[in-house]
Amino acid sequence: MTNSLYALFDAIASARDERELRLRFMDAVGEHFGVQRWGIYFFGEHSGIAEIDVRGIPNVSAFVERYEKVGRAVDPVLRYVLDCHAPAHEEMVLPLGGWKHCELYQRCCAYYDHEHIITGPIVGDGRLIGTVNLARVGDTPAFGGEEVARLSALCLHLSARLAKLQVPEARFISPLASRLTPREVQIAELVAQGLTNAEIGAALWITQNSVKQALKRMFRKLNVCSRTEMIAQLQGILGS
Repeated sequence: MTNSLYALFDAIASARDERELRLRFMDAVGEHFGVQRWGIYFFGEHSGIAEIDVRGIPNVSAFVERYEKVGRAVDPVLRYVLDCHAPAHEEMVLPLGGWKHCELYQRCCAYYDHEHIITGPIVGDGRLIGTVNLARVGDTPAFGGEEVARLSALCLHLSARLAKLQVPEARFISPLASRLTPREVQIAELVAQGLTNAEIGAALWITQNSVKQALKRMFRKLNVCSRTEMIAQLQGILGS
């Protein structure tokens, strides 16, 4: 395991957009923590998974489906992260020897040989907006205090950079613009550039359906019926 996270911190800090941030993070995090499986998960409006990026797991869709169906509700590590906004691994939240007997392991992790797991928070606006999930497989050592501290620092840098990338530059003070959230302004800017919902989702690291629902809310806020009307109303507010 690489001793220093400084290179990854720097890569996160210099990412120019959310897509680049995700790529830099996902390309490096596995080697820094000595894991075979890792992923980053973002939650939707009702706390379900809205967007994921996972490495090392065969048939990711089947894994996510199983976890959502039988794992999430009984995940003691996620419960701790939700409550405390702090990283945790299985030995922190379960009694000694309890991991192999808990429902999460027996109903989900055992199917994928996840012998040890650790989860860290991604936070924004005072709430949990996603998680970083790491897993070791086979005959590998459990996570410990050092990994908890390192993941805490990493999640702090990731959350801060993500928050900054999601806030548009202060180019205007407009009552019209104040009706929209920073994320909605980002979406409007990409609509103005002619991007499709799928392209906007890829650029902002969200699902196509999330873009569609956001546009519906934006139309209601601005009292318009189309993308063209919305951009016409926001002319002079959006970036060039």
